[in-house]
Amino acid sequence: MKKITVLLMSLLLVSSLLIGCSSQSPAENNNTPVAELNLSNYDEVLEEARGTTVNFYGWGGSTHTNAWVEDVLGGALKEQYDITLNRVSSDIDQILTKLLSEKQLNADGTIDVVWINGENFFTAMENDLLYGPFLDVLPNANKYLDFNDPEVKYDFGFPTDGYEAPYGKAQMVLIMDEAKISTLPTSAAELLEVAKANPGMITYPAPPDFTGSAFIRNIVYEIVGHEQFVDMPADYDTVKEAVMPAMEYLLELKPYLWRNGETYPSSITQAESMFADGEIAFTMSYNPNFISLKINTGEFPQTSKAFLFDNGTIGNTHYLAIPKNSTNKAAALVLINEMLSVESQVTKMDPDVWGDLAVLDVNKLNDQELDYFNSIELGPGAVSNEELLTNRLPEVSAKILVLIEQVWEEVVLNSN
Repeated sequence: MKKITVLLMSLLLVSSLLIGCSSQSPAENNNTPVAELNLSNYDEVLEEARGTTVNFYGWGGSTHTNAWVEDVLGGALKEQYDITLNRVSSDIDQILTKLLSEKQLNADGTIDVVWINGENFFTAMENDLLYGPFLDVLPNANKYLDFNDPEVKYDFGFPTDGYEAPYGKAQMVLIMDEAKISTLPTSAAELLEVAKANPGMITYPAPPDFTGSAFIRNIVYEIVGHEQFVDMPADYDTVKEAVMPAMEYLLELKPYLWRNGETYPSSITQAESMFADGEIAFTMSYNPNFISLKINTGEFPQTSKAFLFDNGTIGNTHYLAIPKNSTNKAAALVLINEMLSVESQVTKMDPDVWGDLAVLDVNKLNDQELDYFNSIELGPGAVSNEELLTNRLPEVSAKILVLIEQVWEEVVLNSN
C-alpha cells in the first residue's frame, strides 16, 4: 500500500451525487426559525444552534458513507455542540421538487443541509432556492480553503458565489475484474476491442445516473477532446454535432454490452451489484478509493483493479448548500463548518471509512495536520494519487452536461 505524499496532497487538494443518507423522516423538533442570523459573529451562530436538530438530505446508496455522516460527523456535532444530526435519504430530484413545492406554498422548510452539485445546483440557483452567501462566514473555510481555487469558485462552470461549500473531491476510475478480463484498456479504442472479445461482460449505467453520465462524458473526451466545450454555447444542435463521433463509438460498442445493449443498469448501485456477483467484469466509480473499500469488505473480488485511460478521466467537487427556507440555518452553518475541519476531512479520506478526497488547501495546514493526511494508506486495487492527479480532466458546464445526456438518449439509447 502506498502512502499519500505531501506533494500529491498539495496538488490534489488545491486542484479541483449527492450522497449519503438513511431512510429517516425529517426530524420534528422545536427548532426556532431564525429570521436573521448575525453572520458577523460566529459565536452567536453557535449559540443559536446548540440543542437543536439539523436535517441533512442526500443520496443514501452507500452504507459506508451513511455511517460516516451519522457516526463521525453526527458524533462530532453532538459532542461538541449538542446538535443532533438527522440524516434523510432522498434523491436530488425529490429534494428539488420538495424545495420548489415548499417555495410555492411559502412554507417553512424541513431540509437544512443538502449535498448537491452540478446541474442540480444550477437548477436550485435559477429558482432562488438556496441561502447565502455564507461560505466566508465559516471559520474553517477561511482557515483551510483557497477561495481562488476554481473548484471553490465554480461548480460545473457555474459560479458558486458563496452559496455552496466544497465537501469532497471525486475522480472517475474504471474497474475491471482481472480474473475475467486480464487486459486493462488504456483508451476507448482498446475498451471496444475488449468488449468485442468478451461480449456481455461490459456495460455502464444509463443517464441520468450521475456515474453513467460521467462515463459517457469521458468517452466524449476520448473521441473529440474536451477543450472545445469550455466556450461552447448551450445549444442542442451545436453540442450534438460536436459529440456525434463519440455517439457513433457508443453505438458501435452497444451490441457487445451486457444484454446486447438492449438495456442498461438503471444506477451505479445496480452495476456494482452485478460486478460483485460476477455478472459483468467491468464497472466504474467516481470515488477513486471506493475499490479498496469494496475489496476489504469482500464485496468485490481480490482480483478487482482500478485504472484510467491514458488521456485521463473527469474529476469534480461535491458541495453542501443550505435551502433558503431552512428553519435551522444556524445548525446548518455549524455542520458545514465542522465538515471543513481537518478531523472530518481526514476520517472521510480514509479508504477503510469512505475514501472521499479532501478539499483543504495543503498550504494552509501545519506540520501536524499534514502528518494526519500523510498517514493515510491507499488500499488494494486503487490507482495511485500521483496517477490520478496527472490524469485529472475538468468537467463541462452543467448546461452542456444535460445536453450531452439528451443526445445520448436520442442517438444511442433509442437506436434500433
